[in-house]
Amino acid sequence: MSGTSLDGIDVAIVEIRGRGIETVGFQTTAYPDRLRARLLKPADSREISRLNFELGELYAKAVLRAVRSYGPVELIGCHGQTIYHEGGASTLQIGEAAVIAERTGVPVISDFRTRDIAAGGQGAPLVPFVDCLLFRHPRRTRIALNIGGIANITVIPSGIAFDTGPGNMVIDALAREYTGGRQNFDRGGRIAARGNLNRPLLDRLLADPYYRAKPPKSAGREQYGAEFVTRLKQTRLPLPDLIATATVLTAAAIARAAAPFQPDELIVSGGGAHNP
Repeated sequence: MSGTSLDGIDVAIVEIRGRGIETVGFQTTAYPDRLRARLLKPADSREISRLNFELGELYAKAVLRAVRSYGPVELIGCHGQTIYHEGGASTLQIGEAAVIAERTGVPVISDFRTRDIAAGGQGAPLVPFVDCLLFRHPRRTRIALNIGGIANITVIPSGIAFDTGPGNMVIDALAREYTGGRQNFDRGGRIAARGNLNRPLLDRLLADPYYRAKPPKSAGREQYGAEFVTRLKQTRLPLPDLIATATVLTAAAIARAAAPFQPDELIVSGGGAHNP
C-alpha cells in the first residue's frame, strides 16, 4: 500500500484462515525525495510509463525485503500509487503488477480502485469491507477514521464510507515549505502549536460545498494538492498560522462528517493519529 501522502510503501504480511486474520509482520520503505517529487507532478505520458515500471520494481523489493524477515507469501495484493483520482468517474494508479509478479514469483491482484469505479463505486472498495469485518460491535455504533493524506471514515455496522476532506496532505505541504524541505510533515503538531488559527480563513474553507455533500463522495490531491496550497499562501498569512488553520480544517471536517451518525466510539488510525 502507498497512499496519497507519498510517504512510501507499506508492506503487511497477514495470515488468513477462514475468518481469522493475524498480522505476521509489517515494514515501511520510504520513497526517495526525488521520486516523491516526480510522483507529485509527472511531466508526460513517457514519465508516467517509466514511473509505472520503476514503482513495480520498488514494490517488489519492498515485498521481498519483508519476506526475508517474516517468511514466504502465497498471494500479493497491490493497490498501486494513485496519481489521479476523480471519485466515481475515473482513477489512475501506477506500480506495474506484472513486474511485481515476475520479480517475486507470486500471483498479484491489483486494479482495486479501477474495478470499483467500473462497478459504479467511488474507487475505494477495500477499507469499508475490512473495517466492518474487524470492528463490528453487536450494540455500539463505531466509526473507523483513517487520517492519511486524505481523511476517510467508515460507519460500522452500516458500512457507509467516504472521504471527509484533507487529512495530512495540506499540513505536510505547508510544513515542507516552512522548513525548506527539511521536514515532510509537522512532527507532533509542533509548528501548528506555534501558529494561530485564522478563523475567517477557516470559515471560508469550510464553506466548500464538498463538506455539505452527502456520501458517496471521495477526494484527492486534485482538490487538496498544489493549487489548494498555493491559494492558502496567497493569503500572505504566516506559515505557522496556515499550518494551524489547516490542522483545524482537518479536524473540523472530520467532526462535521462523523457527527450525524452519533457514534459511540471513534477508532483512529493513519499518520494523523500521531498529531495531537
